[in-house]
Amino acid sequence: MTWNRQAAIRALSFFEARLVHCDGEWADKPFVLLPWQRGFISELFGTLNDDGTRQYRTCYVEVPRKNGKSELGAGVALYLLTEDDEPGAQVYGAAGDKDQASIVYRVASEMVKRSPYLSGKCKIIDSTKRIIVPSTASFYRAIPADAATSHGFNASGTVVDEVHVQPNRKLIDVLTSSMGARRQPLTFYITTAGYDRHSICWELHDYAGKVKSGVIDDPTFLPVLYGAGEEDAWDDPEIWKKVNPSLGVTPKLSFLEQECRRARETPAFENTFRRLYLNQWTKQETRWLRLGAWDACNVALDMGALAGRECYAGLDLASTTDIAALVLVFPREEQVGEVEDDDGVTQAITRTVYDVLPFFWVPGDSILERSQRDRVPYDQWVKQGFIQATEGNVIDYKAIEAKLDDLAQTYFIHEIGFDRWGATQLTQDLQDGGLEVAPIGQGFASMSAPTKELLNLVLGKRIVHGGNPVLRWMADNMVVSTDPAGNIKPNKAKSTEKIDGMVALIMAIERVSRAPKPKRSVYEDHGLESA
Repeated sequence: MTWNRQAAIRALSFFEARLVHCDGEWADKPFVLLPWQRGFISELFGTLNDDGTRQYRTCYVEVPRKNGKSELGAGVALYLLTEDDEPGAQVYGAAGDKDQASIVYRVASEMVKRSPYLSGKCKIIDSTKRIIVPSTASFYRAIPADAATSHGFNASGTVVDEVHVQPNRKLIDVLTSSMGARRQPLTFYITTAGYDRHSICWELHDYAGKVKSGVIDDPTFLPVLYGAGEEDAWDDPEIWKKVNPSLGVTPKLSFLEQECRRARETPAFENTFRRLYLNQWTKQETRWLRLGAWDACNVALDMGALAGRECYAGLDLASTTDIAALVLVFPREEQVGEVEDDDGVTQAITRTVYDVLPFFWVPGDSILERSQRDRVPYDQWVKQGFIQATEGNVIDYKAIEAKLDDLAQTYFIHEIGFDRWGATQLTQDLQDGGLEVAPIGQGFASMSAPTKELLNLVLGKRIVHGGNPVLRWMADNMVVSTDPAGNIKPNKAKSTEKIDGMVALIMAIERVSRAPKPKRSVYEDHGLESA
């Protein structure tokens, strides 16, 4: 395998001599590749096998928005269509839906119209979103994800735009599996980051990272990755420069500054900014709770002071093969100041603060497999005592019952809230053992108020959680659903990682909210008078 200068120059010249930009300030100007684009286009098309065919069969490009992805995808598609020496070439522009599939097609067709060279070779058929080359019986066709049920593909090239919106892997599998008879097939992926870590895009992202780092040796796969790391500060302009290789040309620095200000002022926009402009994989589409706000509540718990105090519990049993979570919430009054009334009497100003004590259980037999599969350090958390692994391949609810019985000897547990649809023998056993249990519906009616209250408590630094890493991870994973009336509730289905501890915390807060408030004596406010 060697780098062939002539083959690389042929590809570079096609972009810069045959193509022009179609939109904005660059419209009708030659497609002069930026250094990062020249680098990987040269490597992709210039690295050849001994028989003269291309070495790379897959190229995965992950780059932030506004760095010219659609134009690059269109250029690669047109090169494969017209310059690949592939009789009967079939090049497909694949996308998640019809609108997305139309984007690269529209750019490609405009490039053809504005190029004397290409317009003389190609014919555009807008009605079927095809560009054909009659002389070689070749075509480019835009197809959405629902075309996966079609048959008869014989792809020589595939350009997959915005892979993160692919609903599943069906279309990609159908297209790549159809390439077996082709001499030098190429699948070209180009996308921004996503948030679903169970998607085909995350699978490709993960594979590309391993190839780039040398963990996987795959000489047919070319990874091109521009993105911020998980620990990189999303509002740091130096990080923007590192991950936006076209910065200054497109996007403009002033644009990113404007969007960053919006993300700072609107927490729900933070994840959008991070995904689109830093190419940073987030854990949910829209962030509900900023991790910085959660971390600001990381105050060490005084375990000795908790003994004997009253508390309320939330218990999320989930499934027997997953994670079970128990969270105790200890409300207390904290003095924040003093005020003098009209009679000159000084009164304390207090606020309610909630000390939070979480516990977690997982099946012990699957702990290593779960850690490797999910890339979550369950095994380390077990060693550190933050999770209890019960024997067997399902959670032993007897271990939870025993823990609750033990906790009840140390703390005054008023009530244990649990999912009324998840009622099991455990809740009956707890009740038989003298503990009060209360079923809580998981719909908007029951969960909205305590979910909103949790956010208020965190933002007001009225939660003290001690920095438990498992609960922190779940707080970072948290996704909520909203109904037309503005009610919210946790959404496990949309949370790509576990949030059971947060659900348990919300249920505990719900029980606190229903507890009768202590009545104040009139003498506490006015004092005792005698005749």
